[in-house]
Amino acid sequence: MPSDSAIKKINRLIDNIEKAFVGTRSVVELAVNALFSGGHLIIIDLPGLGKTTLAKAMGKSIGGKATRIQFTPDLLPSDITGVNIYFHEECRFEFHHGPVFTNILLADEINRATPRTQASLLEAMEELQVSVDGVTHPLAQPFMVIATQNPVEVQGTFPLPEAQLDRFLISLIIGYPQSEDENRIIEERMSANPIDSIEPVMSLEEVGEIKKECRAVHVDRKIRDYIIEISTATRQRGEILLGASPRASLDLMRSSMTHALLRGRDFVVPEDVKKMAVPVLAHRLLLRGSSRLNLERNAAVVHSILDAVPLPLKK
Repeated sequence: MPSDSAIKKINRLIDNIEKAFVGTRSVVELAVNALFSGGHLIIIDLPGLGKTTLAKAMGKSIGGKATRIQFTPDLLPSDITGVNIYFHEECRFEFHHGPVFTNILLADEINRATPRTQASLLEAMEELQVSVDGVTHPLAQPFMVIATQNPVEVQGTFPLPEAQLDRFLISLIIGYPQSEDENRIIEERMSANPIDSIEPVMSLEEVGEIKKECRAVHVDRKIRDYIIEISTATRQRGEILLGASPRASLDLMRSSMTHALLRGRDFVVPEDVKKMAVPVLAHRLLLRGSSRLNLERNAAVVHSILDAVPLPLKK
């Protein structure tokens, strides 16, 4: 069984984030899942729903640094990664770190930047490093990108390529709050911003320890076969032009392991996989006849695949 200490720490982290972020607990759980699974999160939703608050609350709760970049068409790759500055008097270059050198990077409206600028995050997201002028600079640990994308606006935007969408472990929709929650948001922000009172409840070292516990969760061969069957089904459906990649299968397994630990188990069951399949797979699918990503439509296709793929038989 996973240690009681790890489960208590994770729940305390979720509770602490919810002091500032008002919304469904499942949204925070998915964000935390991405953190401990070692992946990244993309939120495809409208402005003003608390995306920045979620990122900042998570960064402060783990005693880390959260940095926000507003993506615009004139943003350059060096504005993200950093740049070498030449000091003439000393005849030397000095690297000035960009905002990507942080723990939680909020890439706000990521699809407003050009493909060249979007691509500057690929190495950071996959290899946890940045290469500038032939020199490799490792990123801080943990490192996580929380990207946002407006699903409505298309003017002045550049759709994320499939290769970049595939690097996001989890996608989600926050949605509008209930009337009671919206009332709480207004009331709490009348005199101060709750994010200012957030204190760390977990250290960066503890994040690393819990990530190791998540990686130690057992995954039976039948569960792995079940994951592969789901991914294979996405590649064989007629309405899907581009199915899930092997990276998606690996991410589905890792997020299922983290979900199992959050539920107090040291082994994965089919329900863990089914719970994580839509958040992990929906944004990676390219449907025929779709000019842009429609997360709700893609989620419906994943649900239909889960209904069609038989559950693994018990021993």
